[in-house]
Order: sequence, then structure tokens, then C-alpha cells
Amino acid sequence: MRILLTLLLFSSALQATTIHCGHLFDAAAGRMLKDQVVTIEGNRFSQISSHNGEAVDHDFSGYYCLPGLMDMHTHITHEHSASRYLEKYELNEADVAFNAAMFAARTLDAGFTTIRDLGDSFNVSVALKKAIAAGKTRGPRIFTTAKSLATTGGHADPSNGYRDGLFPHSTPTHGVINGPADAMRAVRQRYQDGADLIKITATGGVLSQAASGDNAQFNDEELTALMATAKDYGFKVAAHAHGKAGMKRAIEAGVVSIEHGTYLDDEIIRLMKQHGTFLVPTLIAGDWVTEKSQVKGFFPDVVAKKAATIGPVIAGSFNRAFKAGVKVALGTDSGVSEHGRNGEEFGLLVRHGMTPAQAIQAGTIHAAELLGQADQLGQIKPNFLADLVVVTDNPLVDIETMTTVAVVIKDGKIEKNTLTN
Repeated sequence: MRILLTLLLFSSALQATTIHCGHLFDAAAGRMLKDQVVTIEGNRFSQISSHNGEAVDHDFSGYYCLPGLMDMHTHITHEHSASRYLEKYELNEADVAFNAAMFAARTLDAGFTTIRDLGDSFNVSVALKKAIAAGKTRGPRIFTTAKSLATTGGHADPSNGYRDGLFPHSTPTHGVINGPADAMRAVRQRYQDGADLIKITATGGVLSQAASGDNAQFNDEELTALMATAKDYGFKVAAHAHGKAGMKRAIEAGVVSIEHGTYLDDEIIRLMKQHGTFLVPTLIAGDWVTEKSQVKGFFPDVVAKKAATIGPVIAGSFNRAFKAGVKVALGTDSGVSEHGRNGEEFGLLVRHGMTPAQAIQAGTIHAAELLGQADQLGQIKPNFLADLVVVTDNPLVDIETMTTVAVVIKDGKIEKNTLTN
């Protein structure tokens, strides 16, 4: 009796669900297919076929189906505001965790079923990843770096902005390194913490309370030790980088992606193409910091100056790199801008040089390639994880429809449906 019950439960769990998509985006080809039936069994697509008038479970015949969207640069544990620099004195781990759960739900509702989280607080993104996978809370599938890595005083040094005595001496446990031995220890600490990849701050950044936004902050010896250790542990490495010197060192060391890439030039473009390095341009973050730099008192003076200088340059650098053939994956840096606005990045990619199809590919199939998940994410294809979103208008004609996703399916489960069927 127990065996029969188990078999019945298993059969029920794998019961097929059918969806009629009036238009379905073929991410590999970059085009829409008409009148397709998508069959889901369990948490995977099992069949894609032409619609022949058969009954289906969900009729989206008047709409547009796309693979679940993917954001390759988020910070799910926080969201910037004018009070952000006080929060490190005010928020405990539990506060950060509850905020992160809220931000994750917003991200999922925006249609993003998979994210890379590139720097958190208190390892909350690791716990959140596990809670979402266990069905305890709603959110996207998370691949996280946990704490990003910096050098003393660098962009991700958590002690920046504190007076002496308020923060302990930063160590590899905090993600701060000085020398090859520290670099190895920091990577191993991320492994112990449960990270999925490594993120380094190869240069200064905009929002940190430090003078330079673009100076190189890891030397070659540190990068060599860090990359060798990451390889041992199966980690890919992403590099935040604005300035040329830091980008060059990181690319030659073997990082998989340059985040932002503000001051890239022809030499950097050549190196990125030679090494197959992705650019994750974070255009919405560039616009956001530029806008807020004009609001008196929103940023500390040292930050406002960097934001006004670096923010406006990012879009032009993306256009230059993309036109030259550098691989691009969508990333928003959400947590700088508000979570849930992730879909605006598609329109910015189009405004600055991509076709709508190319922008959608950057947020689906190409993002999956960067993530190392091209065999199961980024396409609506048999045996791939059943992540699918529906929009009401043709995004190849009006890319702004990507900001209002009507239906979200993740792992075969409907997470959001604002349509009537």
C-alpha cells in the first residue's frame, strides 16, 4: 500500500501541464515562433510543439512567452537610499534577512527567475538561496558570491566609513585581503560559507566611501593566488571594474566577467574578445547614480563626485564594446537601483545599441552561458528547467513591455499570473 501511494504521488508530481503560447521567443535564434504548445513535467520542459487546436491547461494564445529572465548582477540583501550609509549602524542580521526576502519576491515578480548575487551582508544571500530552494519563501534561483572580496580600503572593504575602533581589523573572513596568502584564505572562506562563485572588486567603485572610483586594487600576485584557488574549488570569478589597469589585470588573470567596464578602451576590448570575457554593463545603475548625484545631500560628498563622473560614462563604454563584438550579459546592479525595476535594463540595452532580440538574449541564453548553466537555463527547450514568463505585447516591437511581466513560471510552478485564464 505504501509503495502504491508513493507511486501515485510521484505520478501526480510529474503530471504534464500544457501552455499555448501565441508567440514563443526562440532564444537561440533570436526570433518569435507562432502558436507553440509548451509541455512541462515536474520542474522541466518536456516538449515544445506546434499548436493543432488541442485543449491546453493555460491559454496564452494572445501573448508572448519568453524564457525566465536572468540578472547577472544584483545585491539582494540591500537597497540604496539616502539613509544607506547609516544602515550599517542600525540593521542587524535579522533585519537584513527580512529585507532580502522582500527584495527577492519583487525580483521574481519582475520576471527574473535566476540571479547572480555579487556581494551581500552577513551571508544572508546564502541562507536566502537555501530557503527559496526549499520552498520556504518566494524568490529567484540564486547563485551567490556571499561577501565580495576587496583589499584594505578597497571598494568592498566593510570597514570603510567607520571611525577607528568601531570596526574590527578587516581580515579574509570579512572578504579583505593583503597578499597571496590572504587571497587563498578568502576564497576558501567563501567555499566554507556556501558561495557559488567569487566576486572581486578589481578597482575602486562609486558608492564606497573611498576617494578613487577607478584605481586598481589587486596586484598580479594576489590575483594569481586568488584565481588558482578559485579554480581548485570550481569557482568562476566576476570582477567589478571601472578603471583600465584593474580591468586588464583581471582579464589576463582569467575572470569570466567585467562588471561595469566604465573606462574600457580598444586594448581592453581586444583582451576581452581574446579571453572570451563577458561585459555586464549595469546601465540602470549608471543612470541611477548620475541622477542621484544631482540631489544635494543624497550621497556623501566623496561619493557624489564619483557618481557624477563615472555614471554618465558607462552607457557609451557598453556601446563601444558591444559593437566591437564583446560578449554581453544583462545585469542591473539592483540594490543600487530599486529591486523590481530589473526589466528596465532591456530598454537601456536597446537605447544604447542592441536590437530588442539581442537585449532579450543578453538576459536569457547569454546570461546562462556566463553563469555556466547553458545546458539547463536561458531557453524554452526540452529537458531545461521550466522557467517561463509571459508579456502582453511583442517585445521585439516594444521592448518596454519587459518592465511589466504578466506571468511568471519558475521550476514549473506558476509564481504570478495577472491574466484572466
